[in-house]
Amino acid sequence: MRENAAVLPITAADAGLVLHIAIDAHSVGTGLAGNETYITNLIEALAAEPAQSHRFTLYVTKREAVARFAGRWSHVAVRRTLPHTPLVRIPITLSAELRRRPVDLLHVQYTAPPFAPCPVVATIHDISFEHLPETFKRRSRWQLRLTVRRTARQAAHVITPSEFTRQDIIRTYGLLPERVSVIPLAAAAHLAPVEDAGEIARVKGRYGITGEYILAVGSIQPRKNLTRLVAAYSGLRRARSQAKLPQLVLVGKRAWLYEETLRAVETCGIASQTIFTDYVPECDLPALYSGALCFVYPSYFEGFGLPPLEAMQCGAPVITGNQTSLPEVVGDAGLLIDPFDTDALTAALARLLDDEQLRDELRTRSLRRAALYNWRDTARMTLQVYQRAKGEG
Repeated sequence: MRENAAVLPITAADAGLVLHIAIDAHSVGTGLAGNETYITNLIEALAAEPAQSHRFTLYVTKREAVARFAGRWSHVAVRRTLPHTPLVRIPITLSAELRRRPVDLLHVQYTAPPFAPCPVVATIHDISFEHLPETFKRRSRWQLRLTVRRTARQAAHVITPSEFTRQDIIRTYGLLPERVSVIPLAAAAHLAPVEDAGEIARVKGRYGITGEYILAVGSIQPRKNLTRLVAAYSGLRRARSQAKLPQLVLVGKRAWLYEETLRAVETCGIASQTIFTDYVPECDLPALYSGALCFVYPSYFEGFGLPPLEAMQCGAPVITGNQTSLPEVVGDAGLLIDPFDTDALTAALARLLDDEQLRDELRTRSLRRAALYNWRDTARMTLQVYQRAKGEG
């Protein structure tokens, strides 16, 4: 929430700075959910700020990112820094680019070049790899522990999306509280309730959805806790063997250690009722959220939890976990359950399936809650951090 955002006030001298800001946007075009959504929407909002005097250079790796951003704004340049692999690009290619064409400030997600020649602002969405190493591949967790720790400790300023993550980073990495600011995320403006039944039907048909459905959105990886959602859905099916249940629709790219979720679907015998869509283009998400009987996000560790907010902005009734940052984001607009309690998740699904009045009430609350967040506020708060970081750099 905005009232929780711990952004430092800027002085008159800071406010007068005109900056050349570089943004590492390599995640754009990868289909990797949260990181891509964050940086894409932030760039759009920063570029759209009125009376914009700052210059921006976007470092990208994918052709899709070039197509999306190049030539749209006179004060925004786009440069490809290859290869995409971070082990080469961050310490070598990106470092060389920063020295060849100096900028005033670099904004990264998670990992900065080890010897950046300018102040760095780092957005760290969460540090789950520090607390849940078993949910990452071995090489990834050691790489993240090494590079993110170093980035957090060397950055001029760290941005987090929630007070939960802010306190976690301060405590885990020993950072001074004044070096870490909360700037909440927001759902994209195009995510809104779809009233056109024909549009919802067309999008459902595209993914083989034939009737009512329970929706989950997010990359398929262990801490999204989809195996418990599968088990909860399976339990509901056993309890209502004579009833026709909504389909279970899992939207998201297969990220890492996803095999457990696929096995769970087969083991529980619900393959015929389950749809894996893989990555879905953002233009299809409003209809998918709007058409869902309910949206379920049982993750047990989140730095913010953007999919529940997206679902709420489309008016979907939400079930989500009561751990980490999710209560901050969802508030009283959804049903909060213990994500480790499969029976509680089954019971929450049953409540929403059976209680149309509750679904309508949650839709109203969802829209009201989602209206508290917008990317314009996020961009303005981020600019304040840039100005302070450069002023103190």
